Amino acid sequence: MGNQEIWVYVEINNLMVEPTSFQLITKAKQIANGRKVVALIAEPKMSHLESDIKEYGPDEIRILRDERFRGANDEELADALFQVVKRNTPNAIIFPATVRGRSVAPRLQAKLQTGLTADCLDIYYDGDNLVQVKPTYGDGVMCNIICPDKRPQMVTVRPNIFEAKVDRTIKPKIQAAEFEFHEDARSEVEAEEPVDHTSTDLTNAKVIIALGRGAYSEKNVELARQLAEKLGGKVGVSRPLTDKPEFTHSDQIGQSGTTVSPDLLINLGISGAVQYTVGVEKAKKVISVNTNRDAPIFDLSDYGYVGDAGAFLEAMLGNLE
Repeated sequence: MGNQEIWVYVEINNLMVEPTSFQLITKAKQIANGRKVVALIAEPKMSHLESDIKEYGPDEIRILRDERFRGANDEELADALFQVVKRNTPNAIIFPATVRGRSVAPRLQAKLQTGLTADCLDIYYDGDNLVQVKPTYGDGVMCNIICPDKRPQMVTVRPNIFEAKVDRTIKPKIQAAEFEFHEDARSEVEAEEPVDHTSTDLTNAKVIIALGRGAYSEKNVELARQLAEKLGGKVGVSRPLTDKPEFTHSDQIGQSGTTVSPDLLINLGISGAVQYTVGVEKAKKVISVNTNRDAPIFDLSDYGYVGDAGAFLEAMLGNLE
């Protein structure tokens, strides 16, 4: 059923490769088990981003090149990809679960009439089936999903779940893909303006101050923001605080929010439920503050402080003056 290639969609953001794409190439190589890993990119004529992609060692880089990709909308992009994918029918296509990935992937899936699992935390093969792992039932259950009857198997994977690894031992074959660019007459991109997404900031942040329900107060929110500013970091929250006026879902860390991997994570008033901890497993150094000495968050912390979060924040800020 189709060929045995794994394709990874390489997303472009501001004429640069979106970093999750490199992470997914690395993961595809780890699970390939003899399957060819193909990086698929649609880029303007003079971008030549394949030089960045080849550093991560896919077996092949397949390029859709047209100057109109510089301002293409998601429907135009999905249409171009459809032409190439339909002609080849790979075993699987992996997309970053970014704003654009979450938009292009379902458009392509609808054209291909195949299956798509969104926002996965893991993927692996069981025979010919790509097992797609994601949380469900309010993040309380991890669900394994397969698409046994249709190809390609499609999945979007959250940023920062996997680690990107440079592999210069493989020299990828670079191939131009045949397609026709079909302009979408229903819409036109007049201008592009970058949007400051908190979730993107959290994904790339080296320092994160994370607030939970046990530390919430207007004063502590302000202190946390002051500390984050002094440390060059960002403030994130556990799910209950997304209901508060100061925060939105884009500020959330965890299974149904953003997965992060900062150099330093300071947890304040967070108990340590699995819905949160699965999103911070790759933090390099973890400090946690909680009034409950038996809070599960201490089990995954390098340092712990049993006490009041406000007092901790004030002491930290005092030492940084």
